[in-house]
Amino acid sequence: MSFDKEKVLNQFNLMCQNTLMQTLKIEFIDVGPDFLKAKMPVNPSVHQPMGLLHGGATVALAESVGSAASIMFIDRENEEVRGIEISANHVKSKRSGEVFATAKMIHKGRLVHLWEIKIVDENDTMISLCKLTNIVLPLKK
Repeated sequence: MSFDKEKVLNQFNLMCQNTLMQTLKIEFIDVGPDFLKAKMPVNPSVHQPMGLLHGGATVALAESVGSAASIMFIDRENEEVRGIEISANHVKSKRSGEVFATAKMIHKGRLVHLWEIKIVDENDTMISLCKLTNIVLPLKK
């Protein structure tokens, strides 16, 4: 796959305007032929009542990155992506700073994409490990 890295990142970040991704301040920061990476700040806006990163915010980050990554592998004129299953194992808590989610493809079928999304902090400490299944559907025009 040949692509302009900055153009792809800019397109994905533009898609986030006026969405949950903008609310959570998710920003796509790196892309390659087999991965997509984003970051999200950890602050009170994504905390649960105990002052820790909310698991739901973590899962929203994972699904955002994995779904966007699938978009790189479809015909956007005729197809669209939907997440159909996500699982998450939260292994460490986080109170502040940033988390980084990297989606790597496990399986690329014609209709189903399976992604592993690792979420780490700025010290590369594992926070969560997620798995996302996306389905590729015909675009309804």
